[in-house]
Amino acid sequence: MPRFVLLTHDHPFVHWDLLVQRGEVLRSWRLLESPDRWRSAADSMVLSAEAIADHRLMYIDYEGPVSRERGSVARWDHGHVEWLVDSESTVRLRLSGSQLVGELTLDREPSQPLWSARFYPTIDA
Repeated sequence: MPRFVLLTHDHPFVHWDLLVQRGEVLRSWRLLESPDRWRSAADSMVLSAEAIADHRLMYIDYEGPVSRERGSVARWDHGHVEWLVDSESTVRLRLSGSQLVGELTLDREPSQPLWSARFYPTIDA
């Protein structure tokens, strides 16, 4: 089953890298606000996200310094992922992580560079 990781990255400013396994690469987005906000909001909070270059699979398990003096990364969350939708303007994922369990939707207007990331936690019945 594909996996995901959310890394806290401290360079060039503090942000969170969402890396999601898709075949032999990690599709990647930079969250510009802390995903902690998803856990504390009563309603699903929208966070801004920027698509970044695909990463190598080795980063799914990596924590530590990043080459060429690009700071360091630490795992914020990780787990399994199920791809529900993967189109040019919408990505929907089902996350089963240690902190985030539910659906994550990333949407964008084709003419806009930023994505809107919204998390819907699974509510236990």
